[in-house]
Amino acid sequence: MKTIGLLGGMSWESTMSYYQGLNQGIKTRLGGLNSAKIALWSVNFAEIETHQRLGEWDKAANILIKAAQQVEASGADFLLICTNTMHKVASQIEAAIDIPLLHIADPTAKQLIKDNITTVGLLGTQFTMEDRFYKGRLAEKFAIEVITPNSADRQTVHNIIYQELCLGILNNTARQHYINIIDKLHQQGAQAIILGCTEIGLLINSNDTKVPLYDTTQQHVQAAVDLALSRSLTN
Repeated sequence: MKTIGLLGGMSWESTMSYYQGLNQGIKTRLGGLNSAKIALWSVNFAEIETHQRLGEWDKAANILIKAAQQVEASGADFLLICTNTMHKVASQIEAAIDIPLLHIADPTAKQLIKDNITTVGLLGTQFTMEDRFYKGRLAEKFAIEVITPNSADRQTVHNIIYQELCLGILNNTARQHYINIIDKLHQQGAQAIILGCTEIGLLINSNDTKVPLYDTTQQHVQAAVDLALSRSLTN
């Protein structure tokens, strides 16, 4: 079994989902007392969020590069960044380490293609919904069309993430806001919805809507389990 490297803490609430999911996945596959081999470095999200808000992406990248190098030095065979938004600097992190980076968008995209879904709605932080680093990868590498909410709805989705979900606050009002936005995206042609923020899956799931949901955390975790148990590090 390979050692899974985790760059977490963004937020720690969602990093718990990674830790639990990876261990459950290994136990399901191998049985008995088996659990995942994990090297985890958890950053202080307040520092990262400040740099995000101020547009200081190079400073945020430097923090994560140092953390990723610590994860590699701890014996990790490959790395997961346990957040969608900070994949904005994934290429900088990848260039600074010698182990493979399992990009969070790729496992979800591969599952969408397998399910014959070519047009999706995307929910996440404003950075994820508005910048090209995420939508561009889906379009250019996988030929998936991405629909995002309107400006007001993007602000709502973003605010709920930072003001509630990252603080562990889950309430029905926020859930209903998300459901309404999902319905709008579906009406605009989205065949499914990508939950493109690792916290969103803490609030809503497939029981809340008839529109198919693809939780990037779950897809990322499953791909990591597969890679940890594979013979090679190519994915």
